[in-house]
Amino acid sequence: MKLIAKLSFVVLPFLILALTNVSNLLCATSIGQAAPALVVQEFNGHTFDLATEQGKVTIVNFWATWCPPCRKEMPALDAFYKRYHSQGVEMIGLSADRPRDRSEVAKVMQSFSYPAAMLDDAKSNGFDKSSALPVTYVIDKSGILRAKLIPDEKPLMEESLAEVVAPLLSRQLGTRGSAH
Repeated sequence: MKLIAKLSFVVLPFLILALTNVSNLLCATSIGQAAPALVVQEFNGHTFDLATEQGKVTIVNFWATWCPPCRKEMPALDAFYKRYHSQGVEMIGLSADRPRDRSEVAKVMQSFSYPAAMLDDAKSNGFDKSSALPVTYVIDKSGILRAKLIPDEKPLMEESLAEVVAPLLSRQLGTRGSAH
């Protein structure tokens, strides 16, 4: 009986991890499918609810203060937001930093104009648990996930983001074409 108790102490964590990974795969975000739920309170006190962004092209960027590639692409994201926000683009930056680093995250975001929030503050988050940062999702006007952008060796640039987003801005709500 003691052996079974010892084995379950060793095996149980691996079983939980395996079930969690299967659950994450079943909830994975897929290009061409409806974007997952995302509801989070922004630093400015407003609530960002992806479901209410219908009619806009929405960019969701996952980042962290300790991630050099994330910090490199943030000026390009900000420039893109400033340029395209009035044309129907919405954006949110979700920091994967620990809750105790909230003040540092808020300080970093003071330099940028797009809304941001702490990932831990999400009331609902159906996006994949990414093992790498940064990762940027593009959702079309109908709420369909059209792109998942993960920079390889170069940070995401304003021009490369425009290549994905510009066709979506001209597309009518409800059109089912593929952007990527």
